[in-house]
Amino acid sequence: MTTVTDALKARISIRAFLDRPVPEGLVREILDAAKFAPSGGNLQPWKVHVVMDAARDRIVAAVKKSLAENPFANEFEIAVYPEGLWEPFRSRRFEVGEQMYALVGIPREDKAARLAWFQRNFDFFGAPVGLFFSIDRRFDRGQWAHLGMFMQTIALLAAERGLATCMQECWAARAKTVASLLDLPETEMLYCGMALGYADPDAAVNRLRTARAPLEEFVRFLR
Repeated sequence: MTTVTDALKARISIRAFLDRPVPEGLVREILDAAKFAPSGGNLQPWKVHVVMDAARDRIVAAVKKSLAENPFANEFEIAVYPEGLWEPFRSRRFEVGEQMYALVGIPREDKAARLAWFQRNFDFFGAPVGLFFSIDRRFDRGQWAHLGMFMQTIALLAAERGLATCMQECWAARAKTVASLLDLPETEMLYCGMALGYADPDAAVNRLRTARAPLEEFVRFLR
């Protein structure tokens, strides 16, 4: 039996998925279990928009069209990273990027190939299911934290069932386009997406396992 610890250690960001459908019933099962994630005051502030089949393809096609027509459009409503990212966070971000591109054989100087690889984000890396997460604009940081806990719960439940995920903040670059395609009300803000499917075991990029800092870097014990 898969434990929570097993699922947590098995979960990585998968960037290559098999062309294998995920039954809607399985997606519903995961989300029905994830609803028990904690939230302050039991507000349950999350909204999930599941795109599959033709709906998934329509969104992918529309976003790719938007990127091609206006690649420099700024649709960000929230920053993915703060400006002037400081250490050790700057180095961690740089390291994972270099590790990923090394696995897929794209050198730093090949900017076009790196951009092409990045744009695979907007195809959910080939995953058959995409999840988009939104939240009411009136909520504050606490509710955003609860949304994050809900997303982590989904990822762990997926790992328990042999599925893989990739949380994708990249969709914020086309937040307005996606919000329109999902017909979100003005009161809802799109946060990010998540790819869901079966990992391609032969894809080199799926061998990427990012390092984690030792406890001494982020834990204090006070007695």
